[in-house]
Amino acid sequence: MLELTLSLQKAAVPLALFCLLYGVKKFAEFRQAVRLTNNWPGFRTLFNDRFLLVPWRIRGISPGPQWTFYTKHADFEKAGWDVISAVNAFPSSGVTYYIADAAVIKEILGARARFPKPAEIYEPLTAFGSNILVTEGDVWKRQRKIAAPAFSERNNRLVWDETVRILEDLFRNVWEDKDVVKVDHVLDITVGITLLVIGVAGFGRKISWVEDGIAPPGHSMTFKDALYKVSHDLFLKIIFPPWLLRIGTPRMRQYIRAHTELDAYLKEMVQNRRSAEVKEERHDLFTSLLDANEDEADHAAKLTGSELFGNIFIFLVAGYETTAHTLAYAFIFLALYPEEQEKFYQNIKSILPSDRAPTYDEFSSLSYAMAVFHETLRHFAPVITIPKQSAEDTVFHVTNAAGEKATIPVPRGSFLGLCTSSLHHNPRYWDDPEAFKPERFLGNYPRDAFIPFSGGPRGCIGRGFAETEAVAVLSMVVSRYKVEVRDEPQFAGETFEQRRARLLETDNTLTIYPKRAPLVFKRR
Repeated sequence: MLELTLSLQKAAVPLALFCLLYGVKKFAEFRQAVRLTNNWPGFRTLFNDRFLLVPWRIRGISPGPQWTFYTKHADFEKAGWDVISAVNAFPSSGVTYYIADAAVIKEILGARARFPKPAEIYEPLTAFGSNILVTEGDVWKRQRKIAAPAFSERNNRLVWDETVRILEDLFRNVWEDKDVVKVDHVLDITVGITLLVIGVAGFGRKISWVEDGIAPPGHSMTFKDALYKVSHDLFLKIIFPPWLLRIGTPRMRQYIRAHTELDAYLKEMVQNRRSAEVKEERHDLFTSLLDANEDEADHAAKLTGSELFGNIFIFLVAGYETTAHTLAYAFIFLALYPEEQEKFYQNIKSILPSDRAPTYDEFSSLSYAMAVFHETLRHFAPVITIPKQSAEDTVFHVTNAAGEKATIPVPRGSFLGLCTSSLHHNPRYWDDPEAFKPERFLGNYPRDAFIPFSGGPRGCIGRGFAETEAVAVLSMVVSRYKVEVRDEPQFAGETFEQRRARLLETDNTLTIYPKRAPLVFKRR
């Protein structure tokens, strides 16, 4: 026993010495990182906000994941500048700049070579292959050349026409033209709509609300269910290795099953299109992507099989999830603010005096619908932080609200977070930023301070698709139904502020979404 004690004491000495030296080394690295920022105001923590094992905001430990969504612009106001630095010690010392300055963000978005995407952040989105969202440089240019033509005016018209058809099918065969329709969660409606729209306008799969519940021969899940499960639980792929997902919890195994089903659907669609003897002219994204790839004369410029599937997957996920979630928030806002809903309704009636569906030719006239969509995106941009990285040593020239000027050093390798929520709630650009005021988008507005679709050369390629679909959905629903909050006895005594907070309570997977929002749709 004495010998064991002596052995442990001998081992403890070098271990303590190692820990001391390691601590000194980490402290020196941390102090050096702070000096590189010229001690610019911000966070000094053990871990950065991307360290998943610390999912809370703890002073000195971590700023907390997606902290800018919860504090909006408050931390920037406290710092006195619209750029905040953050230096962390572990796992390795690093510098992060969080940015809510429109001029600096415009500079970053306009300089792809100087401020590329950090590839590791986007790795989960390569689940089905490399794609236009995750690539940089010449690879991105090659993929974009093939993908961009799919997002055409003809596709936008198809999006509009099919959205109107899907909404009329909803009104007639699901809601059965009832005077009052109660929903437990508005997301159940908006996800269904956008999945059906991306099915037909994205992939030529025209399915009704009734047919959508039946899996075709050879499949155990419907196309819609497989897509929803993969995109909703994609975070599992970030956390767990594939072998564990196959034998893990029921949710993990369901994700793997959905992934397998979706992969089979995509391969079937590609094979069927390629083997068709007569290729009908279609304007959906999938067909346009395949045709553009096959028509590319330069064989080296064509998408590989993996790249083709990767881009199809991104079209699927981005084409339904972000719009579904934004539409859900939009209906919540309209229910909370009936006076804004009435202005919207009167705008529709001024364009459609008769009880008929709007046409694509009337899209640009439905200005209030677009304003509602944009104001909703200002409050709830799908992506809370747009990640970038500095490829070189550089500086940011900034001016704060008081007119003071400063130069911020940005070391090579610094992580840059473009904080959409903070920018969208920055009082330098937005009057009364917490209010829901669609009118602010009816005239001139600070476009450089509005980045729900990112911006610059890497701006969202599907923006027109999303805006067309959203305007059609909002106009169709509000023209026929008044949207109200569904009364529930357990919330009978709540104030307006409490009701708003409850309905807009948010969770997130790939993008943010409302947790639960029961609404009522009453026939006008």
